[in-house]
Amino acid sequence: MPEAYIIDALRTPVGRRGKSLAQTHPLDLAAAPLAELVNRNNIDSEQYDEIILGCIDQLGPQAMDIARNAWLAAGLSEHVPGTTVERQCGSGQQAISYAAQAVMSGSSDLVVAGGVQSMSSIPLSYSNSAAKDFGFPDPYTGSTLWASRYGEQEISQFRGAEMMAERWSLTRTQLEDFAVASHQRALNAQAQGYFDREILALDSLAADEGPRPVDRAKMQSLAPIAEGGAHTAATASQMSDGAAMLLIASEAAVKRYGLKPRARIHHISARGDDPVMMLSAPIRATKHALARAGMGIEDMDRIEINEAFAAVVLAWQQETGADMSKVNVNGGAIALGHPIGATGARLMTSLLHELERSDTRFGLQTMCEGGGQANVTIIERL
Repeated sequence: MPEAYIIDALRTPVGRRGKSLAQTHPLDLAAAPLAELVNRNNIDSEQYDEIILGCIDQLGPQAMDIARNAWLAAGLSEHVPGTTVERQCGSGQQAISYAAQAVMSGSSDLVVAGGVQSMSSIPLSYSNSAAKDFGFPDPYTGSTLWASRYGEQEISQFRGAEMMAERWSLTRTQLEDFAVASHQRALNAQAQGYFDREILALDSLAADEGPRPVDRAKMQSLAPIAEGGAHTAATASQMSDGAAMLLIASEAAVKRYGLKPRARIHHISARGDDPVMMLSAPIRATKHALARAGMGIEDMDRIEINEAFAAVVLAWQQETGADMSKVNVNGGAIALGHPIGATGARLMTSLLHELERSDTRFGLQTMCEGGGQANVTIIERL
């Protein structure tokens, strides 16, 4: 089968919602790393086949196919089409999967894949709340067919997180311990300069804004997200702004342009699970991917699983037996932030750079997604 290679990957810093990147237009947020990615690889932008970006809540400044518009805002060829995809929190990772599939199928040779999200511009789940403007209270209520299968019950990530904590017997203390570790790992990575190679400074912001020393007493004083629940804002991901871009190339493009692959896409897949619990699919998806790849969790040198909520990672670890010393080694979304449409590409960018930094070989990325879904990608550093 034809190979798909990762040639390059970079990202903006992740800004906290309402902070340094809040006034940056989403087009500019995406265009900056786009322009840098294309320019530093010395290939005329006319030669690219497509740009594919993940983005959620495609409204207002994120509407009208932001992938195409960001490419043009970056000053690149008008002859290159763009596609914007949405698979909830996995949108950026799905964009990479689509790019790899296009290259593996032989229909494309050079594709930029990534994601962008300005949660300062468009609040989380704004498009869900907009359902009321079209005669329905939310995306589910009012559908007789949905109700006949799942009933009239709350469908939300917050409820899903609590369902996971309860099912896997996770205590608030365990969730808080995990959150503290995420911040500590992220702060250490920043202090050691581990993120420097992957970040393109933007609007005077050169580092992720989320990581900070944790005040344990303050953390313990926070009210639960759901009444009687285990999660608080401190054990959930931060709402953020950011963008990340990767250059995916075929073997033919590698030879034609004298490119040096940094990694090979070894496996791509996605699976679904309970849409009400919503966040448990990485468990099933990881087991599926490893079986298809003929590998075990112990074969993975580094793993990135999105920290949408602490329970997601801890439940996944219980079921997969993953060595946590290999998981989110430089912190995750609890500390670094979660610009939802971009996070899948941010995780892949960080995974690639960490494999290079640690001189290790195989990396696995997975993340929970709305609707009870999860993407999995395995890459091999070259």
